[in-house]
Amino acid sequence: PRSRRLLRPHIAKGRFTPSRRAVVVDKQHSVVMLIPKKNRKEVYKYLFREGVIYAKKDFNLPAHPEIKEVPNLQVIKLMQSFTSKELVKEIFSWRYYYWYLTNEGIEYLREYLNLSADVVPNTLKKSTRPPTRPMADERPPRGDRPGGGRGGGDGDRRGG
Repeated sequence: PRSRRLLRPHIAKGRFTPSRRAVVVDKQHSVVMLIPKKNRKEVYKYLFREGVIYAKKDFNLPAHPEIKEVPNLQVIKLMQSFTSKELVKEIFSWRYYYWYLTNEGIEYLREYLNLSADVVPNTLKKSTRPPTRPMADERPPRGDRPGGGRGGGDGDRRGG
């Protein structure tokens, strides 16, 4: 007992403090991540511009694939916070997280980034490019194929 206090006096006397570098421990012993404002703003700008954001479930990835200067872990943690506030909807599939902005999230980011009401994410903008597939009335009718469609006109059921 006495030797334990001598080896770790800062813990034995109740003066243990966590590293001030990246994390702070709160009363329930959960960890809160401190994210630089520059990185937070970059993620918010990207999310508002695109309306969606994704991240691979790889907490050790040094940078997010789309936002090069921000670590992937910080993007995931920011979006987890947004999910708990119901500012984004989260979908997880094949080791990737996908987050979609809700209307409340759009309003929050507009206020945070000081944007006007006429600025909207790309997911809400109407597309001006022509459709890639021809419309139904531009295609030839299905009945004009030789042989009458599937299996031919008389198929294998020939009399005789």
